[in-house]
Amino acid sequence: MSQQSRLLLCSDLDRTLLPNGAEPESPAARRCFTGFSRLPGIMLAYVSGRDLALVEEAIVQYSLPMPAYAITDVGSKIYQRKGGCWVEVVEWSEYIDSDWSGYTHQQLLELLSDVSQLQLQESAKQNQHKLSFYVPLDVDHSMLLAVVEKRLLSVGVQASLIWSIDEPENIGLLDLLPQSANKLHAVRFLQQKLGYGDDELIFSGDSGNDLEVMASSVNSVLVANSSSAVKAQAKSQVSAAGHEQTLYIATGTLTGMNGYYSAGVLEGVCHYAPMYRAAIMQLVNQEQQKQ
Repeated sequence: MSQQSRLLLCSDLDRTLLPNGAEPESPAARRCFTGFSRLPGIMLAYVSGRDLALVEEAIVQYSLPMPAYAITDVGSKIYQRKGGCWVEVVEWSEYIDSDWSGYTHQQLLELLSDVSQLQLQESAKQNQHKLSFYVPLDVDHSMLLAVVEKRLLSVGVQASLIWSIDEPENIGLLDLLPQSANKLHAVRFLQQKLGYGDDELIFSGDSGNDLEVMASSVNSVLVANSSSAVKAQAKSQVSAAGHEQTLYIATGTLTGMNGYYSAGVLEGVCHYAPMYRAAIMQLVNQEQQKQ
């Protein structure tokens, strides 16, 4: 592996690095991932719908490596790890604020107060640039999103509407963010801020709120435990955009690994950045010998 090799790895957490889905985790996969994250040249960023406190909780609970950056709240916040503390990247907050056209979080909530299918999520899941709702799964979410989007546009608010499903809780999730504040724009912002080329950037995810990145020209990994519906959507969207070469769906090709969660992330790294394959396989072999 060349000493000049470097990689910005941006990864979702829940059901991507965190083995909190229905599928079994490959033994020692997370330890291999931690070992990989410590290799020279690896810059790690977590990209999550969680707020910062819940990201920290996940790091402790699942013994994950500490990242250099955390993109939280579905892309509406970016934090840098400095001297053992988190520091908000203020340039990002200033950049996305103009999309709200002067509206506050409370004013946007009042604007949508008569849309009965929207149930406001807990206060910890809200912030200045993120308005989040629960939605029953029996609701026609496409029609609902159209209603919400029309209402926001009528007052000049440029928003991204992020729809996803919390499978363990069996409920829909709708996040309203400034149009510039999504995972894709946040990842690209971080890439530009740090000066990484397109061939030095990999994103990994599993769910609907990762699709915007998956369908872009960012090298992306969809872990094997992603639902068949998300896999189909991802394939369709990259085909329509002409980005088939920047989507990799893990299948479990690493020896002794099933492609679920962090095993799928490592498999994707081997696909896009083969210069790291030997080091990853060494980590895998070392962990398997311990079992």
